[in-house]
Amino acid sequence: MKRVRCPKCDHFIIFDEKKYHEGQSLIFQCEECGKQFGIKIGVSKLRRPQKEENKLENNGDTPFGSILVIENVFHFKQILPLNLGDNSIGRYMKGSKTTVPIETVDPSVDMLHCFINVSKDNKGNLKYILRDGPSYTGTFVDNTILGPREKRVITDGTLFTIGATSIILQAPKDK
Repeated sequence: MKRVRCPKCDHFIIFDEKKYHEGQSLIFQCEECGKQFGIKIGVSKLRRPQKEENKLENNGDTPFGSILVIENVFHFKQILPLNLGDNSIGRYMKGSKTTVPIETVDPSVDMLHCFINVSKDNKGNLKYILRDGPSYTGTFVDNTILGPREKRVITDGTLFTIGATSIILQAPKDK
């Protein structure tokens, strides 16, 4: 299955590419906004499947770690790299300033939901601190909601939840 993003509203349309041959032109109409647009099979404007993108972008070895996002409704998995400093996490929306955007249809994930601050301690080890955005539905760590100004130190493998979406922190592998 392949997916293509509407150029107007960023909604994904999924189709079976095996039914078509390379070079064939297809016309789609977006269910969300009604925009009609065309693509050509085999041309680079067509995105790779998410699991192929994840392998290319991040096979688990990023210098500052990553988050593994599992959207509970569809079990859609994403691996998103983290950077040193504040990483703002939220729902992807065109024009959003979120630095770690999650592609989701979960309406309980805010556009700016929470932050993970990545820093180094005195020994040079990475340290991760999670705090809520503030969001409308809250950020949960170990089934406990974070308070308005509460910060929580998290480590490799920590599971936290935003809306109906589960996220696991993945620290970089030691070499």
